[in-house]
Formats: sequence, structure tokens, C-alpha cells
Amino acid sequence: MRSLPQTGAPVTQALIVVNVIVFIVEAASGTPLGGAEAGNVLRKGALFGPAIEHQHEYWRLLTAGFMHYSVLHIAFNMFFLWVIGSMLEPAIGHVNFLAVFLASLLAGSFGALLFEPDVLTVGASGACFGVLGALIVVARARRIPIWQSGLGPTLLINIVFSLSVAGISIGGHLGGFIGGLLTGAAVVELAERRGNQPAALLACVAIGVISVAGAIAVAGSHGLTPHGVGFSS
Repeated sequence: MRSLPQTGAPVTQALIVVNVIVFIVEAASGTPLGGAEAGNVLRKGALFGPAIEHQHEYWRLLTAGFMHYSVLHIAFNMFFLWVIGSMLEPAIGHVNFLAVFLASLLAGSFGALLFEPDVLTVGASGACFGVLGALIVVARARRIPIWQSGLGPTLLINIVFSLSVAGISIGGHLGGFIGGLLTGAAVVELAERRGNQPAALLACVAIGVISVAGAIAVAGSHGLTPHGVGFSS
């Protein structure tokens, strides 16, 4: 039995820094720290189906995963990312980890639009759920007990949280988690077992591309004006 290393996670740290910088920019543009309303930058970068379908603002599929609606929102997500990223990144390598994160982020955007295309949605938790999903796949492949390692309870707690708290993007969490399971399986099977690193990265890219295509396909909404703000946390 092998353990998952827990040191050396520069990509995780860099992603956290990027998220914090983006949140500072959001606050400077008018987004209150307590999340009472959305500022100008957040509205231009948040996931929103009508803007993607009618204005072709496809960047929202990516930028929404680096934006947050309040201090509590970003604090929770960054802590979550730090804990699971610090375990997964050293285990599969920096490049693979970044590929898993980005593909899961895009899969989370697909899931969020599939469930609620006409609600402003922001947050890194779709990608974080993906990292958790990949971590579970990697741990299982290395014969690390899921429940004894704490990964099982972590997943269960987050599922309960997602279903019980209002304003949570269930589709974003579910999409990101599925993306993480798929990319994690690709890394384990192709990079680790077969020694084919390029194939593993290509599989992650393919999952991201499919997610983008799916997100654009379901981006249609019931109107052009957002009636609320949903966010992943």
C-alpha cells in the first residue's frame, strides 16, 4: 500500500493566489465582501447562459471558476482546494493536476448550465469537487482505504452540504465531480499504468472540450435578464 504525498503543491498554491487576486479585483469593481450583490467584474465573468448563447461570451465557462461571491465563499473554497490539492498534486504531478483542475472546472460549468442556464453562477467548487473525485480514484488505485483515509466522509459531507444549503449550484458540483472521476481515471490508466503521459493529457483535454461543447449546447435560457445569483461553494 502506498500513501499519497502531502508536500510540494506549487500549482495548488498558484491557483489559490489567482483566485484571491481575482476576488480583490471583484471587490474593487463593486462586489461587496459580504455578497449582498454582484459587482461589474463579477457580472462580466460569471457563468450565465444567455450571455454565452446570444453574446458568445465563451470565456465565462472558464472565468466563472475563478470568481467568488463573498469572503466566506472564497475562504471555504480555497481551504477545500488547499487540503485536497496538497494531496493530489504531489501524487500525480503538477501538469496532470492542472489538467484535472481545468477539465473539472469546465465540466462543472457544463453541469451548472445544464441545471440552471439563466442564473449567474460563480465559484471554484466545481473544480474542487473534480480534484476530490480524482483524488478518490487515485487513492483507490493505490489501495488506500477511502473511508479510513477520510476521503469518503469528506465526499459525504460535501454532498449533504450541496443538497441542504440554498443557492448552491448542484449541477456545478456534480459536473465537476464527474469530470474529476474521468480525468483521474485517465491519469491512473494512461499515465501511471501504461506510462503514456501524452495520452493522459490528451484525454483530459478531450474531456474539457466535450464539456465546453456541451455547455454551449445547453446555454439557452428562459430570458436575457438574470433572476438570481447561484454560486458554487
